[in-house]
Amino acid sequence: MGMDFNNTQAIYLQIVDWTFEQILIGNLKPGDKAKSVRELAVAFEVNPNTVMRSYEHLQSNEIFLNKRGIGFFVTDDAVEKIKTLRKKKFMEEDVPSFLKNMKLLGIDINEIINLYNK
Repeated sequence: MGMDFNNTQAIYLQIVDWTFEQILIGNLKPGDKAKSVRELAVAFEVNPNTVMRSYEHLQSNEIFLNKRGIGFFVTDDAVEKIKTLRKKKFMEEDVPSFLKNMKLLGIDINEIINLYNK
C-alpha cells in the first residue's frame, strides 16, 4: 500500500488528505470502519503515533467517530464536511495564488476557459 510522502507538508496531514480522498472516491463510505492505527502505520511505514495524530485530526473535524474499544468509523456526513473543508482551503489558498499568477503572466481568463474546454 505504501505512500510517497513529500517534504512540504507534515506526514500526518498527508495521511489526512489521503483519507479525504479515500472517502471522496468511495473507497471508505459513511459508517465504514477505518483501518486500525497499527494496520495503517504498517501499511504506510510510519510511526503509529503519526497515524493516531491523523485520526485525532479527522475526529476533531468530525470526519471520524471514535467508538472506544472498537475503532474509528467514517461519520454519516463526512463527504459534505470534507467538501466544505477542501472548498474553504481552495478558495483561501489556491485561488488567490492562481489569480496572482494569471495577472503576473498576463493570462486572460478566456485562455483558461479555452484550455479547460479542450
